[in-house]
Amino acid sequence: MTVFILVAGAFTGPYVWRDTAARLAADGAEVRTVALTGLGGEPGGPGGAVDLETHIADVLAVIDAVAAGPDREIVLVGHAYGIHPVYGAADRRAGAIARIVHLDAAPVQDGTPALAAVPDQGLREEVVERAAARGEGGSGGELPPPARDGWARWGSTAGLSGAALDGLTALAAPQPLDTLLQPLRLTGAVAAVPVTGVLCTGNGPGVELLQIMVDVGDPALRALADARVAFLELPTGHWPMLSCPTELAQALSEAASGGGRLLTPPGPAHRPAHLRPFLLDVPGRPRERTGNIDLYLPEGPGPHPAVVFVHGGPVPAGARPTPRDWPTLAGYARLLAGRGVVGVTLDHRLHAVTDYERAAADVADAVERVRADPRVDADRIALWFFSGGGPMMADWLSEPPRWLRCVAANYPILAPLPSWGLTGSRFHPVRAVPDAGDLPVVLVRAGREIPEIAATVEEFVAEAARCAADVEIVDVPEGRHGFETLDRTDAARDAVHRAAGAVLARLRG
Repeated sequence: MTVFILVAGAFTGPYVWRDTAARLAADGAEVRTVALTGLGGEPGGPGGAVDLETHIADVLAVIDAVAAGPDREIVLVGHAYGIHPVYGAADRRAGAIARIVHLDAAPVQDGTPALAAVPDQGLREEVVERAAARGEGGSGGELPPPARDGWARWGSTAGLSGAALDGLTALAAPQPLDTLLQPLRLTGAVAAVPVTGVLCTGNGPGVELLQIMVDVGDPALRALADARVAFLELPTGHWPMLSCPTELAQALSEAASGGGRLLTPPGPAHRPAHLRPFLLDVPGRPRERTGNIDLYLPEGPGPHPAVVFVHGGPVPAGARPTPRDWPTLAGYARLLAGRGVVGVTLDHRLHAVTDYERAAADVADAVERVRADPRVDADRIALWFFSGGGPMMADWLSEPPRWLRCVAANYPILAPLPSWGLTGSRFHPVRAVPDAGDLPVVLVRAGREIPEIAATVEEFVAEAARCAADVEIVDVPEGRHGFETLDRTDAARDAVHRAAGAVLARLRG
């Protein structure tokens, strides 16, 4: 028999598991829900102090209460914050745990507090300020639960009915500050326990996007490309136990049986998609490298129009080759240089989703340096964004300068994913497009796009239609994210030529 031990996230308690637990039990599993102290359990220890160790002890008590036996396998499930006490307890009872399930929960690390996984920077700052207000060496204190319209700062509420959101708000409890601030301490024993991640794609990346992040060398995700780590997806927001409890129960059962998809580790047997050859055989062009930019120069003295290609990400700082040498970006730059345009590739500092501001500054600086080059026509510039570089397009849509003749975007992310904690930031092209005026936009849309990215593209297209923005769509019906190195088809080649032609027409018009 499988014994599921379910640990809820911040502000919530055992009540959130009611429907999922009932379904698991109906399928023959034993289910235990953990009442974390202060969040559905006892009010706290001496003086009411509750920290992460308190919650680890709560989980340990439930593990120890499960009758041991060769036919009983314990599966620990942690939702969001709940994964931290789950790991603390599993590290001390590693031999008793058959599997850990991350339910829309980030990876954990020894010595790192749960606060580091909170996506919203403003929320992190609020916790730190409340902790500072306690005075030197102080403990205790609480973070009030979100109001009804504040849950989205903690994760996407996609799929939640109004009644479910009302219930979540009514039953929420304050979160003890020290549960978020106390570092998790692990001996390493938990590393032997198999892991399954249940990814809620309405909130953050799914398996395909995770694979891309592993491929570009994200060191924090490298450990996920392990044969003991599997992944399942649910197309819903951050609270699947409330939005789709039956589907969640099915996913947990599949996880318990070892099901799920594996990520492919980087290595000689796996050539990442972004490092495969460009789909067009483009003649070489002279290249000049200055600082973080490369210029691919056309024939003739100029001045020539220029297109600045903005790579996606995040890309770890140590990744090699750097993005300006990736085949797709260099391929487009050579293609346009052969048609009389200066093609510009650059490296910007988007190393994490918290880096959009400095990456955007790098792009703006590169554009000004390109415009200052005497071989460039400073009044005929286009910007072309790719993938995770898409959010930076918002700056140019909201205040387009007169010399910007066009922006283009290939398979872009056009609204921050909820788990990034950037929902209220300026890097939101869907919100910026009504201010674009008559600035032309060329959007290259992959028909087999990653679902969580496709949702942002469709939101952008709908908003552009509503405000009558000048958007030309180049569809690649069977194209995948990064189709220029993945889909060596005539349709994909035609899409590259059509997109390049659309941008050139705007530059020369």
